Amino acid sequence: MTRPVHIVLVYQSLLGIYGDRGNATVLTKRLQWRGIENTLTVAEPGDPLPDDADLYLLGGGEDGAQTTAVRLLTEEGTLHRAAERGSVVFGVCAGYQILGTTFTVGEMDRVMPGLGLLDVSTRRGTTRAVGEVLTRLRPLPGDVSPLAGDDALVTGFENHGGFTTLGADALPLADVEIGIGNGDATRTEGAIQGSVIGTYPHGPVLARNPALADFLLETALGHRLDPLPRPEIDKLRQERIGTIRRSSRG
Repeated sequence: MTRPVHIVLVYQSLLGIYGDRGNATVLTKRLQWRGIENTLTVAEPGDPLPDDADLYLLGGGEDGAQTTAVRLLTEEGTLHRAAERGSVVFGVCAGYQILGTTFTVGEMDRVMPGLGLLDVSTRRGTTRAVGEVLTRLRPLPGDVSPLAGDDALVTGFENHGGFTTLGADALPLADVEIGIGNGDATRTEGAIQGSVIGTYPHGPVLARNPALADFLLETALGHRLDPLPRPEIDKLRQERIGTIRRSSRG
């Protein structure tokens, strides 16, 4: 029997301006559909982050929110301990950037230290990435049955001015088919390092990509989950993929 799963939504009031709280809803719902007990904790600035969680979720936010979140999370140290013990830490957009070593803020592009959980650095890009993005997941570390075909595709909406460069210790999460992603010459998107994962797409991204949601859950639990057929979700997903591809050709 699968043990209960504890999910923490980190600083929703700072890192929740793009609806990324929906990622927590998706994870809890997919566990409920499988009959797996779970708990969702919403931790706001000033609240202690639970030290026993299986997944920690960070969403999008503005410059000031990023710097505040980094300061508080560095002082508290829970995410660093979580990553060390193998809990999943999943950051979207600004949440992805602050998981890295450095990022820039403001018109002067002041370089700020990140949490250092991903070997990536972010600088202001030459253009702002705004619009639908379509990527293909690379075989993920520890995934004994890599996703193939359309199952490996990730759709979402990107809206970021920062371009992210990966260091030697981080691996790309996906390759870009349509959109900007990390903004590097190799056209990659996101990063993964151990159980720490960052990505740019909103949507929320896990609502639009249930296979990625299940990968996070399986990484946190350390074993495979039973398949969860949802034809209505699959149909909507195929419609999105088709729409993005048609729009890019127009």
